[in-house]
Amino acid sequence: MLAVVALPVLSAQPKGFRPPPKYVATTKPDQAEGARILGEFRQLGVAGDYWLEFQLRVMPRRGPGRSVAGQWLGSRNALGPITRLTLPGAAGLSGERRWLIQGGPQAAAWQWQGSGGQTVALDAAGLFEPLGETELTLFDLQMPFLNWTDFVYEGLTRLRGRPAHSFVLYPPADVATARPGLTGVRVLLDTQFQALVQAEFLGAKGAVEKTISVLDLKKVGDQWMVKSIDLRNSVTRDKTRFEVTATAMNLALPAGTFTPADLGQEPPLVPAAKIERF
Repeated sequence: MLAVVALPVLSAQPKGFRPPPKYVATTKPDQAEGARILGEFRQLGVAGDYWLEFQLRVMPRRGPGRSVAGQWLGSRNALGPITRLTLPGAAGLSGERRWLIQGGPQAAAWQWQGSGGQTVALDAAGLFEPLGETELTLFDLQMPFLNWTDFVYEGLTRLRGRPAHSFVLYPPADVATARPGLTGVRVLLDTQFQALVQAEFLGAKGAVEKTISVLDLKKVGDQWMVKSIDLRNSVTRDKTRFEVTATAMNLALPAGTFTPADLGQEPPLVPAAKIERF
């Protein structure tokens, strides 16, 4: 969610419903300029190794809410951004769960389940499984749609009073097969902070089925970081809020931290002096 890079050209989406673009102005915006804007955004990311502590606040439409605490280690290797995520065991399961999410030309993801579990590679369908019984998925964190090659630039619009570039992107064949109901994703990129501020997942008829909204950013050192995000399911109207509660930047994490073979090992400790709590 905090860092993306360009992916290779992927095969086209199978024929089916294609949500039409909603151009901001009466004239079609310059698509070459849109490609330049999106291409530059794909190269952005957090520099160096870093750590986040976060809370997932589950806010269902009905029933009591709850919170899930987690940790996130991030870095960048030769293939692109890489993330290691840790959450406690779900109800009825013992041991915590860990995921490794590799971005870049050879994007992949692995999962490890505690108490004797093994590390397994996840397929495209596995990216859409809810994490910790929340609205958050690995797909939301990886945000591969930002690198889909089939897209239309809709122009410069405004969101919550701020200017933002609007794009609608269409899924490649592997994603369309794994999630046939997902026909496109509309994203808005803030022009000042060069950050994604909203993503809408479009369903079979182009209706918004899920929305990711960035609520707050925080500057840590010389980098802007996401502080809180809402993930709202438009079908169930349930919501999960992702809130960063602490961060540590400019770390020097062991290389094995971000390998599938070491996912079953305890993550390295973060020096207390490096931690900044929000």
